[in-house]
This record gives sequence, structure tokens and C-alpha cells, in this order.
Amino acid sequence: MEEVEERKNQNDFSQGSPLSHIMKMALPMMLAQAASILYNLVDRMYIGRIPEIGREALTGVGVAFPVIMIFTAVANMFGTGGGPRCSIDRGKGDLDHAEKVMGNAFFLIVVFGIGLSVICYAFKRPLLYLVGASDATIGFADQYMSIYLIGTLFSMISLGMNNYINAQGFAKIGMMTVIIGAVLNIILDPIFIFLLDMGVRGAALATVISQFISAAWALKFLFSKKAILKFTLDRMRPDGEIIKSIFALGFAGFIGVATNAAVNLVANGLLKNLGGDLYVGAMTVITSLREGLTLVVMGMVNGAGPVIGFNYGARLYKRTRECMKIAIILSLSFNIAIWAVTMLFPEALIRIFNSDPQLIAVGVPAVKRYYCLFFMLALMAAGQTCFLSLGKAKQAAFFSLFRKVMLGIPLMFLLPYVFGLGANGVYTAEPITDTIAGIASMSTLFLTVWRKLKNTPDGEPID
Repeated sequence: MEEVEERKNQNDFSQGSPLSHIMKMALPMMLAQAASILYNLVDRMYIGRIPEIGREALTGVGVAFPVIMIFTAVANMFGTGGGPRCSIDRGKGDLDHAEKVMGNAFFLIVVFGIGLSVICYAFKRPLLYLVGASDATIGFADQYMSIYLIGTLFSMISLGMNNYINAQGFAKIGMMTVIIGAVLNIILDPIFIFLLDMGVRGAALATVISQFISAAWALKFLFSKKAILKFTLDRMRPDGEIIKSIFALGFAGFIGVATNAAVNLVANGLLKNLGGDLYVGAMTVITSLREGLTLVVMGMVNGAGPVIGFNYGARLYKRTRECMKIAIILSLSFNIAIWAVTMLFPEALIRIFNSDPQLIAVGVPAVKRYYCLFFMLALMAAGQTCFLSLGKAKQAAFFSLFRKVMLGIPLMFLLPYVFGLGANGVYTAEPITDTIAGIASMSTLFLTVWRKLKNTPDGEPID
């Protein structure tokens, strides 16, 4: 009993300064997300500089991105589907249920990871053509995916289970999960790509090895005595109710990543028809930048998630609102800063990947169009973090679908063809989507959840 009480009181977010707790979580999570950018960015930076074939190889790896995002989406579903539940359970003092949630999430990641790897390998080339590969780029895309698919389970474990390290308040350990893999990837990339002359295959192999080490680090901690939640084999026994709750809340995270993959798929197909491989290459750079920039922002904002969930579970609603307010301010601040960088230095950002004059000529105006209202994404990011942290599955899932499926994809068809913007219309769809979805998400948060938290006294059950 003493051990259980000691674990319940460890990383107690209901005491002390909410801002202090959030920053202690947010800074390591932001650094972790910044490091995670390096997994894909470093690959593409080196690939884009392979002599003679750099631009085509970069485009080939870029068109494989939507397939890779399928695995990220599934890992995200089981991570975000259970992580907030664990934070809320910790706030309630119910460690037993939190451990079962974590164990069931691991079970789901392993089953889906193996199954998806087999299916994607069997239909690899048709999938790559579907997402925008051409005869000029299919070879590079195939080479990359053939090796990358070997390590997708490791990637899913490190990405998905890191949510449960952060949910226990160990943000620095979670940060190391990502940094170890990212640093190793930086070291191995030039060795495999250039020194061993493996090209695109070398980039994929470096990533697989790095992901394996990251997964091993995460599991080593979760099975250790330092963890608050005990990760044992009996906790991995499938529980129908728990699995249902993970899917319900995790669906929003899955939709968020899956719809990004769908948008990339549609964008690549449209740009291939409207402008050719050069415009697809420009979108590869844009999506690579967006992935990195968004992850940094989300790392900072998501640092508030475990603190919001813990206080909500403890029925401290005034404190919960204070944590939500901090999340919104942090999101706005970082998004505005990133927006300014993209507007001021678009060419420098493109040159990180490739210095081809044609790519720069197309890419600079494309970047400016795509990111011109990026700061509005702050409202959507903060809103989703709050919905997920409070276990509001329906709202989180709706806005994930609303932003990309109901707005983004239709606009990518309407703007080029109906409004005559051509390839520029594909890039212009994003700022319109960010603005409408951000305003809608934040308005809903304040009119529903915030109002209910404000009108319910601390300690009382909330409807």
C-alpha cells in the first residue's frame, strides 16, 4: 500500500504552479519534437544532395510520405487514445486502470504494426503510384519503402508508447527516446548514403536502425522500477472496454495524421497533373517543413496535455482552465514566430533540402502562399490539445475531419479548377483551411467545454 501511495503522489500536477509544471513538460517535449524532425528532414537533406539524381530521389522519397504517414497515424491513434486517459486516471488516483490502458495500447500497436507492414509490402508499388510516384521517381520510392517497412513496428512503438512516458510526467525521458534515435540517424545517414554508396536505401536503413534503438529505450524505461505505471505482461491482456475507449479518443489523433496523408496524396496527384514532378518536389519540401514546424509547436502545446488531464481527473476545474489558457497562449506565441520565419526566409528554408534553381523558382512563391496564415493554426492546435486532454473524443475527432476532409481536400479541387488558380490553388487551400478550422475549434471550446468547467465547482462530478 505504501508503494502505491508513493507512486500516486509522484509527479503530482495538482500542487504548485501550473505554468511551472507545463514548462517542465513542454520544453523537453518541444525539444523531442524538434529532434524527431531530424528523422525525415536529415534523410531528405542528404538525399537531395546525392550527385546527379538528388532532385528525383528527393521527390521519390517525398511521394512515399503518405504511406509512411499511415503507420504514424495508427501509432498516434493508440498513443493519443490512451495517454490522456492515463493522465486522467492518475489524477483520480486509479493507477490500476491506467496500467491496463497502457498495456492494451502496446498490444494494439504490435498487432497493427505487424499487420500493416505485411499489407503495405505486398502492395508497395501500386500504393506508391497511387500517392503520386511517376516512372521517373518510382524506383527511388520503392528502394526507400522496401527497407523502411522493415522497421515500421519499431517506429510505431517509440512514437506510440512515448505518450505513456509523458503521461506519467517523465518528459525528459520521453525527450531522450526521440533524441537518441535522431542523433543516431544523423550519424548513420552520411555513412550509409555516401560512404557505403547505398543512396536512398542507405537513408532508409539508417532510419530503421535509429527507430529500433528508440523503441528499445522507451520499453526499457516502461519496464523499469522508475516508472509510475507498471508495464507487465498481464496488463497487456486485451480488454474490450479499454480497447473501445482507446479507439474512441485515439480516432481524433488517427484522423489528424491520416487526413494529412490523404491531403498529401491528393496534392501530389493534382500537382503532377497541373505542373509535373517539379511541383510535386516543391510540395515535398513544403510538407517536410510543415511537418517539422508543426511538430515543434505541438511539442510545446502538448506539454500542457498531461497537466490538464491530471487536474481534470482530480476535479480541480479552476486549475484546469488555467492550464488550458496557458496552452492557448503558448500555441499562439510559437505559431506567430514560425510564421514570421517562413515569410522572411522561404528560399533559405528550401535550400536546406535542395539548391536546384528550378525548384527554388517554383518553391519560394509556393511557400509564401502555403504559410501566409500559418499563425491561425495555433487556435486549432490548442483546441485539439484541450479536447484530447479532457477525453472529449467527439469534438477532437470532428475537428480533425472538418479541417482536412470537409475543407482542405474540396478546396484543393475548387481553387485550381473552379477559380482558375491552377497549381497555385493547391498551395492556397492550406491557409484558408487553417483559418476557418482554427476559429471554429476555438469557438466551440469556449462555448461548450470552457463554460461547463467554469460553472462546475471544484470537487463536484462534471456532466
